[in-house]
Amino acid sequence: MTPMDTATPQAEWKDSVQPALVFSFVILICLEACIWLRNHGQKRSPPGPFPWPVVGNAMQLGQLPHLTFCKMAQKYGNVFQIRLGNQDIVVLNGDSTIREALVKHSKEFAGRPNFSSFQLISGGKSIAFGGYSTLWKAQKKIAHSTLRAFSTVNTKTQNLFEKHVAAEAQDLIRVFLRLTSEEQYFDPTRECTVAAANVICALCFGKRYSHDDEEFKALIGRNDKFGQTVGAGSLVDIMPWLLTFPNPVRSLYQSFKDLNWEFYDFVKEKISHHRQTYKPEITRDMSDAFISHIEQAEEAGHGLSKDYVESIVNDILGAGQDTTATALTWILLLLIKYPDIQQKLRDEIDLVVGPNRLPSADDKVHLPYVQAFIYETLRFSSFVPVTIPHSTTSDVLIDGFYIPQDTVVFVNQWSVNHDGSKWKNPEVFDPSRFLDEDGQMDRDAAFGVMIFSVGKRRCIGDQLSMLQIFLFTTIFLHQCTFQGNPKEIPTMDCTSGLALKPLPYGMSVTARAGYTTTEEPA
Repeated sequence: MTPMDTATPQAEWKDSVQPALVFSFVILICLEACIWLRNHGQKRSPPGPFPWPVVGNAMQLGQLPHLTFCKMAQKYGNVFQIRLGNQDIVVLNGDSTIREALVKHSKEFAGRPNFSSFQLISGGKSIAFGGYSTLWKAQKKIAHSTLRAFSTVNTKTQNLFEKHVAAEAQDLIRVFLRLTSEEQYFDPTRECTVAAANVICALCFGKRYSHDDEEFKALIGRNDKFGQTVGAGSLVDIMPWLLTFPNPVRSLYQSFKDLNWEFYDFVKEKISHHRQTYKPEITRDMSDAFISHIEQAEEAGHGLSKDYVESIVNDILGAGQDTTATALTWILLLLIKYPDIQQKLRDEIDLVVGPNRLPSADDKVHLPYVQAFIYETLRFSSFVPVTIPHSTTSDVLIDGFYIPQDTVVFVNQWSVNHDGSKWKNPEVFDPSRFLDEDGQMDRDAAFGVMIFSVGKRRCIGDQLSMLQIFLFTTIFLHQCTFQGNPKEIPTMDCTSGLALKPLPYGMSVTARAGYTTTEEPA
């Protein structure tokens, strides 16, 4: 036998085994690919920056997280993931992505995280901060219908609401004029807060408070601490271990607890008095309406106990006055920053209203530039840049990314209002962007502004707030002129929290001769 004869069986074996090995290897690769596609292709997690141990991405957010989110979106897309402490959080940016999540998948994104700070608000039964449930839906329905009934649904209640706002606006103007005579230039923030709170107090309790009531001013003037605690990226909720030893976060949280207890006790005292004087046949204010509705709901088996009255009123009073007051401080700042726009607004109001009466809600349709100015203020300031954190109630896909149930979600409204592909020169304050070719209000453009959120968690008091802002603005401009302190350059710099608020600024107010129509607050 030759050497060639002895090598032949080995060669044949090798030739037959190698293809089998290669084939098996290919099959294994295909199986692995199928498994990967099943686990990662259909359930692809959002991308995001590298999280550091313990703190995650907390140190990257900066003082204005909404701007950081916009920069991250440029790199990672409109859906990305960050980590704060040991909590994975999905951030949504852009109009189409946010509306797909909050409108198309409204139920899946209707939850709230189980944050400890949220449990302290409104006795743990808050509409704004409470979890998505059958009780929550019943509570929201009652609150929403009552708000509409006392503000915009019928002529009788709307006229009553308008009278409250008009009286408060005129009283606020008198305070402004007094402060101008005493100080020449003053910061209007605190007085705007009192006026906005008084409108809500009048609706809820049938009572208002003087601008000289220091206790009331102190009570409602602590919203900055509230916003710092419950805003997106709040260290209190994402790093609860910080509460175990002395540090600034622990001090802030204690102040937050004290504020909530004090505010809730204030509301409970008012509701207790209402219960003692309540008559089913007479509805004096919203507290009476809530007492009636909640008792009916309780009898109907909806599960709402009587203490939900206090919770609803607490929510409305807290959120209503803060939103309107913040909007008014931005409006006054922009009026003194752009005096030419201020004059153009006043010219339109003079033409429509004249000197012998105050502006009313009926004038709204005839004041398109005023409406455009208000919407541009909301867009430009975007003073609620990131909504109250959401959480998912079930697994959901958004923009092809898999988001599991109970994921915390931040919604970046600022990205919608400052999107260069949506708004021409978004960094420029230009009310005319909300006017069509005929100079009338462009409803489609107005719809594009996102300040009250959308979907199931849209602010229930949005119509109430918008009507207040319109009435305050038009009455201000009808009655007064506003000037800034010439030693200051008006700036859009602000403090960050749940709401963006202007830094303190100085202004003075001058009454317009022949345009003063006096009506005392009720």
